[in-house]
Amino acid sequence: MRCKTTRLCLLLVSLPLAAAAPTVPAPVPDSEVFSREQIGHALAAPTPQAGHTAASPANAPPDDGQWTMPAKNYASTRFSSLKEITPQNVAQLTPLLSFSLAVNKGQEAAPIVADNTMYVVTAYPNFVYALDLTKPGAPLKWRFAPKPVPASQGIACCDVVNRGGTVDHGKYIFNTLDGQTIALDVKTGLPLWRTRLGNINVGETITMAPLVAQGHVYVGNSGGELGVRGWLAALDEETGKLLWRAYSTGPDRDVLIGPQFKPFYPADRGTDLGVSSWPPQAWQIGGGTVWGWVTYDAELNNVIYGVANPGPWNQEQRPGDNKWTAGIFARDPASGAARWYYQFSPHDEHDYDGVNEQLLLDMPFGGQMRKVLVHIDRNGYVYVIDRHTGQVLSADPFGPVNSSKGVDLQSGRLIVNEDKTTHVGRITHDICPTASGAKDWNPSSFSPDTGLIYIPHENICMDWQNMEVNYIAGTPYVGAEVHMKPGPGGNRGQLTAWDPVNRRPAWIVKENFPIWSATAATAGGLVFYGTMDGWFKAVDAGSGKLLWKYKMDSGVIGQPVSYRGPDGHQYIAVLSGVGGWSGAVVSGPVDPRDGSAALGFVNVMSDLPKYSTAGGTLYVFSLPH
Repeated sequence: MRCKTTRLCLLLVSLPLAAAAPTVPAPVPDSEVFSREQIGHALAAPTPQAGHTAASPANAPPDDGQWTMPAKNYASTRFSSLKEITPQNVAQLTPLLSFSLAVNKGQEAAPIVADNTMYVVTAYPNFVYALDLTKPGAPLKWRFAPKPVPASQGIACCDVVNRGGTVDHGKYIFNTLDGQTIALDVKTGLPLWRTRLGNINVGETITMAPLVAQGHVYVGNSGGELGVRGWLAALDEETGKLLWRAYSTGPDRDVLIGPQFKPFYPADRGTDLGVSSWPPQAWQIGGGTVWGWVTYDAELNNVIYGVANPGPWNQEQRPGDNKWTAGIFARDPASGAARWYYQFSPHDEHDYDGVNEQLLLDMPFGGQMRKVLVHIDRNGYVYVIDRHTGQVLSADPFGPVNSSKGVDLQSGRLIVNEDKTTHVGRITHDICPTASGAKDWNPSSFSPDTGLIYIPHENICMDWQNMEVNYIAGTPYVGAEVHMKPGPGGNRGQLTAWDPVNRRPAWIVKENFPIWSATAATAGGLVFYGTMDGWFKAVDAGSGKLLWKYKMDSGVIGQPVSYRGPDGHQYIAVLSGVGGWSGAVVSGPVDPRDGSAALGFVNVMSDLPKYSTAGGTLYVFSLPH
């Protein structure tokens, strides 16, 4: 097959078309995975009577009806206190507005609403639109075209997506695929500053949403499958000047590890572990990118973020724990100095990036209220972690898991299942979860009314074989052949309402395809999410009952938001546009007959083109007024 655009083709086409079947494989049997009771662990039994789970006002201030950052607030609750739309009237929800984005690629961004203006950034070429919500039809106020370098498309991991921008102090701040961070004047759309952070010549791109806090803009890179060395950078919000950059691998001076660093577990203590836990020089091309979610803990004054997988995927080429990849850092926001770190997957061998969202909550545990972060990791576990120290309080599977046998809460270490380790020259079958994890980047939401976390995720497993690979700058550095397949039951996606206090699901909604959109919860008692076959849905937050759905022009992998319009009414907005890693078979170009394409995702998604087409549209919904 001849590939024309994006690293989806550059990286991932390895088998002749005749070698792969176009049908979706049979699901992995239930008997192949562990139960939650077998591998879930906690330091104490649930004590829900000790208090009410909620985010603190410092991290989730009173809702003003706007949605100024993708996560809604620093607690990352993605919860709207608006309640005009309820289970009783949501069936009347109708589209008020649709706006073409002029880009038919994977649209993963959250629409941002501030001062009666809506801001949307698209997938490459990263157009930014500002729409006037005070006027009928929300006419365009301005449009900005950053003109990123076209060659960045050819090295972009997992479609040319963008996960959104943020509004703060009169600026709309976003990233471009070719490695720039740009601040626009919200009134005029003119650039106030633009800073180049990434280098596409070595494979770096930027797809993540920046975090703005305390006058700093935090940005991380993508490109771990091209031998990129990961980092998080802090910019001055007023000028765009680089303040500090903390690498994910290498000597302590590069990782900004010094006297403040006090990790909870002994395995993370020592000098220059970012070098000694790798083969010689391998840390220089070892991945650990920061392409997911960053948040700021206003109570403890920490910047907290996850770190992606080590590279290459062939784990036999990089013995050791491969620090500081596949884990989570807490840092001093002013200096970048590391304060604590925890590694979800030491020596990760299944592409279990640690970049998913952190929900900052006050939660009863062990008979008292604790300040925790809840992290839903790709390795299949819901982690509850003490925000002061990085100690794991509990870790429970929320989907099918057999690549590990739980988390040892004394050492903090993932217990690897040796039966599912990967090797050169041998296929390891039925590894669960798959490389994109039990859940990928798409963030969960939390409702203080129900105490539940609404996890959008997938039910997919895989077959894996390692291959020897050599590093060439700016080209794929993977070293594995993967073929994905449905997990137990055959449904490839599900929405799980997770009770973090009692460590169990309250209810589950099964979907045919992976859920690749975010969720948004509201005080009206609803949860909104989208499906890859083009349905935008509202379910009851307490029971999961489907109450409303609307068929879009394309699949939904974006982040829904709820906001108060200038007329005082509640509105729901979301982008359509299927794509991303899971939707490569539609947004490609990728041939559905090649099961190894898109790093094996096509094998389990070959039927998606029957249900969805490429697109890119902003939709806004409301009740009849």
